[in-house]
Amino acid sequence: MAGVTDEIFRQDSYARSCTATVTIADASGIRLDRTVFYPTGGGQPGDVGRLVRADGRIVTIRDTVKGTAPGEIVHLPLESTDLGPGEMVTAEIDWSRRHKLMRMHTCLHLLSAVLPYPVTGGQVAADKGRLDFDIPEATLDKDAIGAELNALVAEDLPVAPRWISDEELAAKPELVKTMSVKPPSGQGRVRLIEIPGRDLQPCGGTHVARTGEIGRVQVVKIEKKGRINRRVVVAFAED
Repeated sequence: MAGVTDEIFRQDSYARSCTATVTIADASGIRLDRTVFYPTGGGQPGDVGRLVRADGRIVTIRDTVKGTAPGEIVHLPLESTDLGPGEMVTAEIDWSRRHKLMRMHTCLHLLSAVLPYPVTGGQVAADKGRLDFDIPEATLDKDAIGAELNALVAEDLPVAPRWISDEELAAKPELVKTMSVKPPSGQGRVRLIEIPGRDLQPCGGTHVARTGEIGRVQVVKIEKKGRINRRVVVAFAED
């Protein structure tokens, strides 16, 4: 169906480019039949990059978002373009930025393992990330949390997706750590990200293959956000 996109990034977070066919190109953006561009969602920003046309002309993509139809991904160009349906392009993400997002997103999964409390919010960026926790009257130690995070990074644990059915997830509500965002259901199965022995939770984002790839991190700030919320902000220590 026009507009529905084969999500290459879902199976291979390390795919940097792919050939694709334009299915729709209008004022709302560009749809492709397949893409390596991750759309904004789950606290992770959409990818930026470029579409390379057959004649070498470049269409710069400033953001990627989900469309209004299920499975639809919209690439937002920096400027208007005369791309049309049926045209072949090479889709290329800004890999340096994406890899940092992958590292930080995986780091936040480790943070939710270090602090096993309900998550009330979160955000991933290329230079830092944060999670908000439901921890009433808690005293958190930045250095202690950072030490635990870096110990898990140093273990170089595998990080891999696996799938369970909607029914299996419904039977295991404890897998869902986020209070404000519920994993998509109704499509028959839900994607989990597993760090064996440390973390297992629904997630559609992009991740590194092993925790060692994250690199050293530091907890740069802990803030009180309301009566029960505690915000923990993490940044890369060596970038």
